[in-house]
Amino acid sequence: MIVCTPRALRAALLASACFAAPWATAAAPAHYTLDAAKSTLQYAFVQAGAQNKGAFKKFSTTLEFAPDNLPASKLDVPVDMSSLDTGDKERDDTLRGADLFNIAKYPQARFTSTQILKTATGYDAVGKLTLRGVTRDVHVPFTLRTATEQGKPVGYLTGETTIKRLDFGVGQGDWKSTEWVGDAVTISYSVRLIAAQ
Repeated sequence: MIVCTPRALRAALLASACFAAPWATAAAPAHYTLDAAKSTLQYAFVQAGAQNKGAFKKFSTTLEFAPDNLPASKLDVPVDMSSLDTGDKERDDTLRGADLFNIAKYPQARFTSTQILKTATGYDAVGKLTLRGVTRDVHVPFTLRTATEQGKPVGYLTGETTIKRLDFGVGQGDWKSTEWVGDAVTISYSVRLIAAQ
């Protein structure tokens, strides 16, 4: 008969854990793509002391996400800058012009995460935003709710962040002044994502 003493039992458990560790693998991230018809990418800014809003009508979102494997999770958001819409054609044409977004030269903006972190309220996608040819580090906080709808896994990603337009050169000549147009721009996002099956 083999007698297992407490010391022997502890040693056996430790050895088992050590040998098991190399084979333990984290879950592969789920792959989500945008449901454009049910998603919005909006922005808010101050002009002449009044709050104004607009939206980008054309953008994409790709999310690779696993809550227990954040190092392998990624967020990528390219935006068609010509799709901006503030509800005022004259203002939209000015925003598309060379002194502001200069869409003729820089037709796309893009955010790509370098890491996704867990926070007290959700997640924080830390990464690079390229806008008007300038790349800066930004944080994109978000919450993600997952569900099954009509037999398909979906996700709802929402949040907002604030950037400074002058950090990206959005405002040349007279538009560098913040007297009429504020520097801070709040970007809000509410997107529906569909998981690959």
